[in-house]
Amino acid sequence: MPIVDISLLTGRTEPELREMISAVHDAVVRSLGVPSESVRVLVRELPPTHWAVGGETIAERRARS
Repeated sequence: MPIVDISLLTGRTEPELREMISAVHDAVVRSLGVPSESVRVLVRELPPTHWAVGGETIAERRARS
């Protein structure tokens, strides 16, 4: 049972997330040749205060810009 775990910053619309989930699901089914019902796609949305690059949060980077 393939499990795909995707972490994203918040801010995308439900239709955008749905399209991504569908595309990822289809890619896993096609590339691994597994049954559709065996694929799990998990989406975790994080606020920019909980995502850091180089010791600085995305919120801090955006505030500097």
